[in-house]
Amino acid sequence: METKEDSLENGISLGNTIPPKFIPTETKNNRWIKSLLSLILFLTAGYFFFPDYNSLILITIVIMFHEMGHFLAMKYFKYNDVGIFFIPLLGAYVSGGKREVSQLQSAIILLAGPIPGAIVGIVLLLVHKSHPDIHFMGVSLDKAGLIFLLLNLLNLIPIYPLDGGQLLNRVYLDEESIGSKIFVIISALLMCFFVWFMYNRSHNPTTFILLFFPLSMLIRRMGDGKLDILEKKIEEAGININVDYKDLPDKDYWAIRNIAIQTLPQFKTISLAPPYEYADKEDKLMETVRSILHRNLIQDLSIAAKILILLIWLLALASPFLLNISVSYFSR
Repeated sequence: METKEDSLENGISLGNTIPPKFIPTETKNNRWIKSLLSLILFLTAGYFFFPDYNSLILITIVIMFHEMGHFLAMKYFKYNDVGIFFIPLLGAYVSGGKREVSQLQSAIILLAGPIPGAIVGIVLLLVHKSHPDIHFMGVSLDKAGLIFLLLNLLNLIPIYPLDGGQLLNRVYLDEESIGSKIFVIISALLMCFFVWFMYNRSHNPTTFILLFFPLSMLIRRMGDGKLDILEKKIEEAGININVDYKDLPDKDYWAIRNIAIQTLPQFKTISLAPPYEYADKEDKLMETVRSILHRNLIQDLSIAAKILILLIWLLALASPFLLNISVSYFSR
């Protein structure tokens, strides 16, 4: 006969029997609802900051086209839980995960956003030269082409977390190395300098919104330091973290969970197991456990392939100069 101590009620274990590891309840539909809500927030915020609605729609189309490149590439390479999410006034990103991470696939995914977008921009500029009277939603083709080209090429600048910075970090640096961590910190500092430079030129306080990226990077870097300590304690406990979350044994989940509660300040108010009870912050605990599990980075790029990717990257960045598009033309 089942007793109260051994039962599961509403996903909460009330006794000493080890229950299953926490499984998030988010569905594919929920993910798309969140994506749609983020787009609505993006458009709503943009309405108050962009000079006209046509410019806002054009910027949104450019961002959506860019992110769809990442999205389709990740879907092609069978990433899990792929979704597009917008950040009001800042842009958008594609999220997704995979146990086996290939350098080649990562390079294709990272280039699949800016390269097609830059090509569209170049095509629009070329069409404008022969058909200057054509407009798209009240915007001239040269303006649309410049926005496509500029925003996508900016993403290829080798500063983290832009696509170019991620490409440099994933393909040409060891993500776990000291050099990679220093690169991320330098990127954050350079972005802070950029925000300061832009503010001094425009004196527009909304420029400080861009500090979201470097500050979040520095906060994440600090969090990664704590996770490094957590990972060391887990390895000392003899727990195998070279597995996917779905393959992690239930007992290991609860063991890692206990170590996380003892190590990370944000979980200090949660009781250790047993008794085995899902906490109010169980979703955050689950994400912490999942983040500790090692991904397998497959080094499948030869020196020749890395040189080819570098040439494509540099060619894209140099495209405005090759097409005789001057810096003053961009300033328009």
